[in-house]
Amino acid sequence: MAGIVGIHKFAYDIWGDTVNTAARMETAGEMNKINISKSTYSLVSDNPDLTFEYRGEHMAKNKGNMEMYFTSLLEA
Repeated sequence: MAGIVGIHKFAYDIWGDTVNTAARMETAGEMNKINISKSTYSLVSDNPDLTFEYRGEHMAKNKGNMEMYFTSLLEA
């Protein structure tokens, strides 16, 4: 969800479960690596230009265990 917040000084903000999930994914990630969820993996796993490394389940605050993958582009 997104919207304008404020009366005197307006700010555009986003919130909701998607934002919370993204924050948990970022927390569980590693520097210079792209961390994706199982649901994202299922959408992009057949892309021949990507490689994947299964990371197993990681505890995500208020989400429980989430299966995660690292992904990257294949070298040319």
